[in-house]
Amino acid sequence: NTPANDLTPKHVVDILKKTFRDSDVAVKVIDRKKAEALGMGGLVGVGKGSINEPYLVTLEYNVDKQSNPIALVGKGVTFDSGGISIKPSRGMSGMKGDMGGAAAVSGAFKVIAQLKPKASLLGIIPLAENMPSAYALKPGDVIRTMDNTSIEVINTDAEGRLILADALCYAVKAKASKIIDIATLTGAACVSLGDEAAAIMGNQSEIIDTLRTNVTVTGERVWELPLFEEFLEYMKSDIADLMNAAEGRGGGSSTAGKFLEQFVAGTDWAHIDMAPMMITKKTSGHMVKGMSGFGVRTLAEFVID
Repeated sequence: NTPANDLTPKHVVDILKKTFRDSDVAVKVIDRKKAEALGMGGLVGVGKGSINEPYLVTLEYNVDKQSNPIALVGKGVTFDSGGISIKPSRGMSGMKGDMGGAAAVSGAFKVIAQLKPKASLLGIIPLAENMPSAYALKPGDVIRTMDNTSIEVINTDAEGRLILADALCYAVKAKASKIIDIATLTGAACVSLGDEAAAIMGNQSEIIDTLRTNVTVTGERVWELPLFEEFLEYMKSDIADLMNAAEGRGGGSSTAGKFLEQFVAGTDWAHIDMAPMMITKKTSGHMVKGMSGFGVRTLAEFVID
């Protein structure tokens, strides 16, 4: 709920350091220069239009060289103007909540730090502000992600999947056993599901079934959408390995999920598009009006389970 002028990527970094200072969670920070050295063209590309530099933060709980941790990945766009592909002004102020996935991951780690389950857990939080400027990504630009995939940027407002691509590559490099990413990713999910559920998709039915079953404990409803192979055809580029978005309007949530799947290298993975549940319109029961905090209970329960 914090205004985006107060909650910049650097401020999120500072909050995470303070939150986990005296806990079993280790916080490590990758700044822009190190991200560039690691080849994180998605994260650096999205962040370069802003005066507020991008970061990638990792949270480690019981992670050592022998462990294959569960990786929780959360999209942290602290404000999303759409970049050069700028959004309509109506409702844009709500885009201070486009870091909802990052908030969900950090919130889940706060729960884990208190309950101390016997699990190895890696949190990965890419942070950027998506702004239009003389330095911003332009439609038609080509960037490369951490695994050297080339991406033609068709729409700079499809930025979340670009920073998540690098974060997913980082999870693969860390030899994660399972990956769950959560993001306020697509308006298409809101069209499909209204305000009633988050969309879920992935390559491993056991993870999806567990997350769907956990709604009885968490109260956080998810609904599965397909990842047909044909969706990959929607994002074929003439000049790069992929486009970052389909040029047509159909299947927007699933094409976004299919895009992300290209960066998990076959690791068991699920993607939660929490855009439909980002904002609670009125206070009702335990849900308070404003940004919802959706995903904290779901992620924590999955790890504990």
